[in-house]
Amino acid sequence: MKHSDFHIGLVFYTHKRWRCTDVGTRVIVAIEISPEQDESWRVGPPYAVAEYVFDEHDMPGCALLPWEAVDADFGTVDDEKLLEGVLGKGCCG
Repeated sequence: MKHSDFHIGLVFYTHKRWRCTDVGTRVIVAIEISPEQDESWRVGPPYAVAEYVFDEHDMPGCALLPWEAVDADFGTVDDEKLLEGVLGKGCCG
C-alpha cells in the first residue's frame, strides 16, 4: 500500500489486523485489532491499547485484504500465521 491509500478508520492487514488512527505527513498510526481485546479498548483517542507507527518502509507490506499481506521476513503471509494474527493464538489447531 502507499501512504495515500490510508485514512482514519481504515482496516488493513499485515500478519495482524489493524485500524488506522492517524495519517501524518510521512507515517500512519494504527492500533491492532485483536479478538482478545475488549471492544471498549478500541474507542478513542486516547486508546487503551498501544498505537503503532508505520513508516514508508512498512507500508508496502500492508494490504486491504488479509491474503495479500506480506511478511517482511518471510514473503507472503501463510494461512496459519494470518489466521493466528487475525483470530488469535490457538485458533488453528
